[in-house]
Amino acid sequence: MAFFEAKNIVKQYAGHTALKGVSISVPEGSIFGLLGPNGAGKTTLIRIINQITGPDAGEVFFNGEPLKPEHVHHIGYLPEERGLYKKMKVGEQSIYLAQLKGMSKQDATAKLQAWFKKFDILEWWDKKVEELSKGMAQKIQFITTILHEPKLLIFDEPFSGFDPINANLLKSEILELRDKGCTIIFSTHNMGSVEEICDHIALIHKSEKILDGPVDQIKKKYRTNTYQVQYTGEFDKLEKVLNADFEILDQQKGIEFNTLKVKLNNGATSNDFLKQLLPYLNIVSFSEIIPSMNDIFIRVVNENKKI
Repeated sequence: MAFFEAKNIVKQYAGHTALKGVSISVPEGSIFGLLGPNGAGKTTLIRIINQITGPDAGEVFFNGEPLKPEHVHHIGYLPEERGLYKKMKVGEQSIYLAQLKGMSKQDATAKLQAWFKKFDILEWWDKKVEELSKGMAQKIQFITTILHEPKLLIFDEPFSGFDPINANLLKSEILELRDKGCTIIFSTHNMGSVEEICDHIALIHKSEKILDGPVDQIKKKYRTNTYQVQYTGEFDKLEKVLNADFEILDQQKGIEFNTLKVKLNNGATSNDFLKQLLPYLNIVSFSEIIPSMNDIFIRVVNENKKI
C-alpha cells in the first residue's frame, strides 16, 4: 500500500520547468530513495511534499488523503542545508523546535534528554549551538526531526559530513525507524547508502522520472550476464575451445589463484560455461557480477542524455 503518492507533478519557474509530470509511489513502512544528479528536480519535489511550495499541476496524497496543511505535523524533514540558531542553548532550541511540531514542553524535554543520552551528547544540553562541531549539530537536528514521531520522514543527504562511526549510528536509527513502521524518503547522491538501506528508488533526470521500482528488481533488470571465476590451473588450453558465447573481459594472475571475468552471449548459461571450465581448471569460486546502484545510475543517466 502506498503511504505517499505524487501523481503527474508539474512545477515551472520563470523560464525553467523543474518537474515534468513526475509520479512517485512510496510504500508504507519502506525507505524510498529519491535519486538524481544536481538540478534534476529532487529538491523541488521535496519542497512540494513539505508544502513549502505547491505544484502547478498534479496531485499529492498523504496516507490516502489529498495533502492538507495539517499533514505537516505528521512529517519530519531534515534538509541538506542545516540550520540552527547559533546563539541559543542546545536544549532550549531543541525544545522550541519540538513545540513547533505540537509537542508539550514537558514531553519534549523528557524525550529529548533520552535521545541526547542515547547519542552521548547530554553534556551539551546547556551549551550554545555555536560551540558545536558540524557533526554534533547534525545529530541534534536529526533528533529534533524525528522527535515528534512523524509518520513520514524526509532525509536529504543525512550522512553528509559524518565520520563512518556516526554515519553507521544514524543508519541504524533510520533502519530501526523503518522497522517500527515509519515511511522514509531518502534523498542522496551516495549510491552506497542506497544499496545499504533503500527498499525502493526513483531516479529523476532533467525534471523527469527515468527509473523507479524495488532496488532488488532494478538490479536484476540491469544484469549484464557477466561472471567472475577464481581458479587454479592453466587457462591456455581452455582459451582455445571458448567461442563467441563466452566473451573474456578480463584476466588477472594471482599468487594463490587466478581471476577471470567473462560475459555470456547468445543465450549461453552459467552451466554451459562451467561445463567448459571443469575439464581444464580447478574452480575456487564462481559468481555472477551484479551491477551496483552506482553503475546503474551512471548507465541510465548516460542513456537518457542520448535521447
